[in-house]
Amino acid sequence: MSTPPPSPEAVPHPPGVLPDDAGRSAPVPQGRASRFLHLGRAVGEMALGAAAQGLSQLAQGQRPAWADVMLSADNARRLADRLSQMRGAAMKLGQLMSMDGQGVLPQPFADLLSRLRDQAHTMPALQLAEVLEREYGEGWHRRFQRFSYAPIAAASIGQVHRAETHEGSVLALKVQYPGVRRSIDSDVANLALLMRVPGLVPAGLDVAPLLEHVRQQLHRETDYLAEAQALTAYRQALGEGADAADFAVPEVHTAHSTGHILALGFLDGHPLDRLAQPDQPQALRDRVATALCRLAIRELFEMRLVQTDPNFGNYLFDPLTQRIGLLDFGATQAVSPERVEAFRTLARALRDDDVPRIDAQARAIGFIGEADTAAQAQGVLDLMCEAGEVLRQRGPYDFGQSDLLARLSRLGQAQLRDAGVGSVPPEDLVFLQRKFVGTFLMCTRLRARVDVGALFAPVLGAA
Repeated sequence: MSTPPPSPEAVPHPPGVLPDDAGRSAPVPQGRASRFLHLGRAVGEMALGAAAQGLSQLAQGQRPAWADVMLSADNARRLADRLSQMRGAAMKLGQLMSMDGQGVLPQPFADLLSRLRDQAHTMPALQLAEVLEREYGEGWHRRFQRFSYAPIAAASIGQVHRAETHEGSVLALKVQYPGVRRSIDSDVANLALLMRVPGLVPAGLDVAPLLEHVRQQLHRETDYLAEAQALTAYRQALGEGADAADFAVPEVHTAHSTGHILALGFLDGHPLDRLAQPDQPQALRDRVATALCRLAIRELFEMRLVQTDPNFGNYLFDPLTQRIGLLDFGATQAVSPERVEAFRTLARALRDDDVPRIDAQARAIGFIGEADTAAQAQGVLDLMCEAGEVLRQRGPYDFGQSDLLARLSRLGQAQLRDAGVGSVPPEDLVFLQRKFVGTFLMCTRLRARVDVGALFAPVLGAA
């Protein structure tokens, strides 16, 4: 769920009176035909934009490449806006493309799509009221002393509202968009249309496994009862140790939760990416990034329960308590002990720069598929060995000065050009990989210095 800004003052709810809509508001399209129409418009708008840009380039004596004009900055803005209005599976795919498309999508296109992580359109007040009445019943407003119609966050699955109970508890209500869960399967089927846009995905890439990952992930993320269970299990696993002191995890309020509303204790703070501003102390950025890295390692190797969606939208920072608030557990994934040991062996090989062992573990885990060609396998191996420098660094790794992402992007592009796309890794690897790639990206955005090797040392043992 996207990061709440500093919470606006909650306003009383006058029965029968709804506030005017503010900001980017649009009804959530419901029904397969309506959502297919929105997606078709997205493709049509991109094609028209590409045609206009292509004609302009021809008039200047240039020969435009269709894939390049389709993936222009203007088209990225058009696509992001349309997916933001649709929400649901369509928007989730855009989010995954912006994070996992490093080295595949042109960087300006991926950067613009990244707005989908925390800038969804919101429901109009009337549609919101209909959802609340359906979930809580007629006269729902009487269960709260105060309720704010202005959402403090909006993402692909739902939006968040601040409420206060008559007992004085302040809640964050995650309200699921109407029809999103019912539309997942049809949305994923419709997304095949978008995947046929030239240049949007690499030639030869089988998008079916990716779309199936999105479909299964959306079904999990729209199951608020399962998320409540995952959040409770995570709180228990995190415990009360030294690491836990750096984080705040909200409690589930079951009395105000339903199948489509998840009521959580409200966490104070501001968006974590505010720490990326130039005026923020280096020591604070280093401490926060170190805590996030330590948490990612502990989740995998100790808790065996990983929140696999680590973008800035899922974290708050409270400057008063100096704690990091963890907001979203819809993408939480349990990891088997066997999988943990396999990753431990791989991490040791990466730390030791043991190429034969990296190759063997990459094949055993599934990063390299049985059907991959020798060139494709070598491309994956080169990427992994390059990324291993973070573990091999003696002392703090300076994410702000590192050009590792650029090098990985060049390697990825070269592999796509020369060897083509290999097999898609198993589903659990896709989301575990997203955890560590996303954590790396957050550290880079914070320009932090983190002794990653020292953080891994307790779980990997001596070099």
